[in-house]
Amino acid sequence: MSVYRGRRALATAALPPTVAVAVALAGCGSGGSASGEDGFRVGLLLSQNVQTRWESFDKPLIEKKVTELCADCTLEYANAEGDVATQQQQVEAMINRDVEVLLLSAVNFRSLRHSVERAHDAGIPVIAYDGLVEGPISAHVSFDNERVGRLQGEALLRALGDRAADGQVVMMNGPQTSPTNIAFKKGALSVLQGKVTIGKSYDTPGWSQETAHTNMDNALASLGADSIDGVYAANDGLAAGVISALKYAGIDPLPPVTGQDADLAAVQRLVLGEQYMSVYKPFKAEADAAARMAVALGRGEDITDLTDTTVDTATTKNVPAVRLDPVPVTVDDIRSTVVKDGVYTLQQICTPKFAAACQKAGLTG
Repeated sequence: MSVYRGRRALATAALPPTVAVAVALAGCGSGGSASGEDGFRVGLLLSQNVQTRWESFDKPLIEKKVTELCADCTLEYANAEGDVATQQQQVEAMINRDVEVLLLSAVNFRSLRHSVERAHDAGIPVIAYDGLVEGPISAHVSFDNERVGRLQGEALLRALGDRAADGQVVMMNGPQTSPTNIAFKKGALSVLQGKVTIGKSYDTPGWSQETAHTNMDNALASLGADSIDGVYAANDGLAAGVISALKYAGIDPLPPVTGQDADLAAVQRLVLGEQYMSVYKPFKAEADAAARMAVALGRGEDITDLTDTTVDTATTKNVPAVRLDPVPVTVDDIRSTVVKDGVYTLQQICTPKFAAACQKAGLTG
């Protein structure tokens, strides 16, 4: 019997008979843990849908892998759309729906601590997905996020070349509300500080593309268009906002702009030469690792062999974890990364609008 299922059974046994019966019946719905030895509910709570990866890749990939590993398991899903209160309510709903394990991509790593504690007290192991969260989590899966920032910073320095020593860059960071986003910025600064002048640095709430556009407008007004040699943008959405502001200001040629997530629109900007690079994080490897841990924990199995390291939070030490490697992508790497892995086809990238640029980049013909 699962350790967590055992805890829930003990909790039920301690209730008055009529209440215990009601709780037991509540778990007998379709796909619930009472439907068979291997059948149970896996809860998936994602933090936002601003980045296309969450709905387009993470959710369907996790669902597919969970089903492969446990044919009778079902996935209960919700997206908080960037709102902490909504996600707190969603955790409560997952507890009430009697999920056996919860995959949580937290909106805010501190604000969800009580929710993680509530799930733990209910006997539900929580896997921190993509970013860490405070509270008694049972596992974590993500990428080496400081390395993401270092890859972006290194790419920006390569793009600047000899101009780096006298160059000035703008930093468009993500919201500093999670260890993940803090790590991106820390990694980038570890490369850029001392090598280039950082003229302006912005933290962008909600990964807002519109805010990135506004901040870039302000940077241009403050520093002058001719004095900005490059832009560190923490992800592709911010890069889109930055590039739209640069183009609106009539800047040509555009300075090198970094990104992250290898969104389709970003890959097409790489083809056009508008965005210099992105960081591809193999979503399937992350989703597969999370699904394996979720099914194992739901069955009460040890996950040591499924992890390769441990991580610490302010509240929990030695959390079993999987840490995956991110991959830098420029226009020259499109075939060997996102196309090779089946994330996009050349037909998806090289639509008629991008046909000429794709041909120039060697992606067609």
